[in-house]
Parts: sequence; C-alpha cells; structure tokens
Amino acid sequence: MFPDFKVFVVIPGYNEAQTIASVVRGVLPYATPLVVDDGSIDGTAAEAEKAGAHVLRLSPNRGYEGALDAGVTEAARLGAQAVVTFDADGQFDPKDLESVIRLLADGEADLVLGQRPAPARIGEALFNVYARLRFGIGDIVCGLKGYRIDLYNRHGRFDGGTSINTELAIHSMLRGARTKTVPVTIRARETGAPRFGTGFRANRRILKAVAQAICADLKMSLGLAAKS
Repeated sequence: MFPDFKVFVVIPGYNEAQTIASVVRGVLPYATPLVVDDGSIDGTAAEAEKAGAHVLRLSPNRGYEGALDAGVTEAARLGAQAVVTFDADGQFDPKDLESVIRLLADGEADLVLGQRPAPARIGEALFNVYARLRFGIGDIVCGLKGYRIDLYNRHGRFDGGTSINTELAIHSMLRGARTKTVPVTIRARETGAPRFGTGFRANRRILKAVAQAICADLKMSLGLAAKS
C-alpha cells in the first residue's frame, strides 16, 4: 500500500502462538510485520514465520520494553524509514495502520499516537492526565504508535526499560516532533497475558513510567533555563 516508504510494524510477542498468525496476516497489506519472539515456548516464532513475518528471536525473555527496543533496533538495521508498534494479542484492528502510516509517509507527522476510547487501568488514566496537560495528548499509553526512524536515530534507543512504550514518544515531543493522533479500535483480547501485567503490579509499573517522564521533562526544562 506504501511501496516507496519502508515501514516495519514491530510486534512483541510472548507465548502468542494462538493469535500471532492472524495478526501478521492482518498487518501484511500495510507494512512488513516484524515479530519479536520474546523467549516464547509455545511456537510463536514458527507461527509468525509461516504467516509471513520477519522474526527476531530473543533469549532469555527481555520483557515488553526490551522486546520493543530490540525490534526497533532490528527495523533500523533493515533500513526502515518508519516503525509502528503493535500488539500481538489481536486487540488492535490492522485497518487502523493505514491512517498511521499515511501520516508518516506523506510527511505530515514524525510521530503518530493511537488514541483508544478509554484507558484500561487507573495508572494509565493518571499518565494521560500528565500527557493531556503537558502535550494536549489524550492517550500516551496506547500501544499503537508510529515513529519516523529519525526520531529513534536521534535518541539512540527506543526504550530504556521502564517506560512502557512512552520514552521515545515523550522525548520526541519535548524536542518539538510534529505529532498527530488517530483514533484506534480496541477489540477483546483473544488470548495471552496483558502486555505489562495486571492489577497493582501493572499500575505500579505505569506510575514508575509517569515519574520517569516527569523527571525527563523537568531535566530538559531546567537545562533550557540554564542556557537562556
């Protein structure tokens, strides 16, 4: 659909053999699916390869952030002009990729953020309060995000390990990246565990990411103030 624009859709997966093939097939009309098999023991990698994905195998398991970081690094190595992050559990509708990729391919945005109808956890709602006040973004935690590869190259990494797919987005917005939002459809999970946990553990991880984002924001603001 975008023959002159090289896009990889990075899909971290841990024991997602039941859904990964259908996710890959849904992505194929829009971009190259790059599945990061994060130490699965259920055949996730084999199912992804059979469906037509480029597969990166990790061992041992690196977790959600580590898998994303490895996947974006691999996409950059393969010459990607942009990457889109996507979940392996069937919650996202692949049709939403078209609007995300078109904004990147047409040069209208450096960063495209998917916006869900509602946050899934209280921690996400609190993170979104910060994002709305600071950037005018209603949903910073949605796992469907698109990045021109220049943003990754400038920052030097995608996720340091605690940001739940927000580090590069926030870093880029703080530095003036052209940012657009698109609504995305959320479907019921088909199988597997939530991408970064449940209950108290998940909310604690999200709040840690909020603290990291605010610290990065303050550090940059203080640095700019010192230079002025």
